[in-house]
Amino acid sequence: MGITIVQKSNLAQKKVNPKIALVLAGGAVSGGAFKIGGLKALNDFLVNRKLTEFDMYLGLSAGAFLAVPLAGGINPEEMLASLDGKSKKFSQLSPFELYDPNYKEFFLRPLKYLWGHLGYFPGVWFDLIRSLPRLKNDLVPHVLSFVREPNYSNYEQLTKPFLKVAFSTRTIPAFGELIPSGIFDNKKLESYLRFNMRRNKMPNNFRVLKKMTGKSLYIGAMDLDTSERVIFGPDEKNDISISEAVQASSAIPGFYKPARIKGVDYIDGGVRKTANIDLAFEKGADLAICYNPFRPYANKIFLEYMREENKYITRNKRLSDWGLGTVLNQAFRTLFHSRLQTGMENLRNDPNFKKDIILIEPKEDDSDFFTMNPMFFWNRAKAAKLGFDSTCQSIQKHYAQIAPILNSYGIQLTNDVVNQDLSQIRKSSYDDQTIMDVLEKDHKSTKPLKVIRGGRN
Repeated sequence: MGITIVQKSNLAQKKVNPKIALVLAGGAVSGGAFKIGGLKALNDFLVNRKLTEFDMYLGLSAGAFLAVPLAGGINPEEMLASLDGKSKKFSQLSPFELYDPNYKEFFLRPLKYLWGHLGYFPGVWFDLIRSLPRLKNDLVPHVLSFVREPNYSNYEQLTKPFLKVAFSTRTIPAFGELIPSGIFDNKKLESYLRFNMRRNKMPNNFRVLKKMTGKSLYIGAMDLDTSERVIFGPDEKNDISISEAVQASSAIPGFYKPARIKGVDYIDGGVRKTANIDLAFEKGADLAICYNPFRPYANKIFLEYMREENKYITRNKRLSDWGLGTVLNQAFRTLFHSRLQTGMENLRNDPNFKKDIILIEPKEDDSDFFTMNPMFFWNRAKAAKLGFDSTCQSIQKHYAQIAPILNSYGIQLTNDVVNQDLSQIRKSSYDDQTIMDVLEKDHKSTKPLKVIRGGRN
């Protein structure tokens, strides 16, 4: 549990100049922190090729927000340090950037709605009066017919010319137009990312990034009006900046208003795709390592039949007992997870597919992460720690399968660093600050690591 593997290549054959892709799905706010902790764990397992040294980065929503710094050479330790303001490279992301109210629409939409209603009826009367000379020839016969025989059909014929004038030239605003298109505006997230890219001398252009670093960055979004998937990248759509593409990709429907960029309304890329694994292989990747923080929770229910009352009861809580939020949380996690698993299964059954996928997800019984509000900023330290633990346990459990795959691509693994961090975290009494200090530690300068080339440690 926690790791899904599709292994179709010949592991006995060492790959020559293989292309490695890191594919990052969405995850909202807490899922983003969870994913940074997981990326830290994955990075600690890798010896000779770190996450910042891959060939291709594909992200959507929160995954897009993390793919950019990785593509620019910012390691997970720095990304973790930015959560509590201790990074020297990335400034701290604050709630003011995440929760910037959509002031403009909250103010202007009610005014526009009210003005539309106030102006509608006087405008209709004006149109009717102006149209009377044109209508009188049709009106007189209908009036006479109605007087002679006052039934509904004649009444309908009498009123039809008026209704045609009233509704053909003016429309009354619908109630839905009163409601803003999103609670918050994610424009400040774009500004935050743009500022930090400039601070680290990272080009804010897909083609320039590819030319300078040799790395390909792809970000997925959805065009709201056409519902089509949009891919931004060096050889895809690149008429907007990288930071604007992240803004487009992370516009979570309802939570953020659609990101209108160069006249196009974009929303969260996760609406169309859980992850862009298919795109990774389309662009030439040989191995895709995918991280999806959202999967459904397996709530084990033990039913008891009460014969006297003729009903079933359970001693533990059902998910519906936690309310609508939990029901929707489970529903959306199931949608994202099953869609991703279906895509993986299709590749597994494709006889022409000869490449490899390693998918990392939370364990299905991870209740701590499941019950965490996806939009809550203040759980970031706990989410990062859970992500680190989850990925460590999953990789260690599947070490015997993962190590040979990565070794065939020239990537060596070790358990030493992860075990060292886990030991320090367990001694820390689990206080947030100590945990973050451990996770933010960069192990580049530690003593030579013991490399494990196959089998489980």
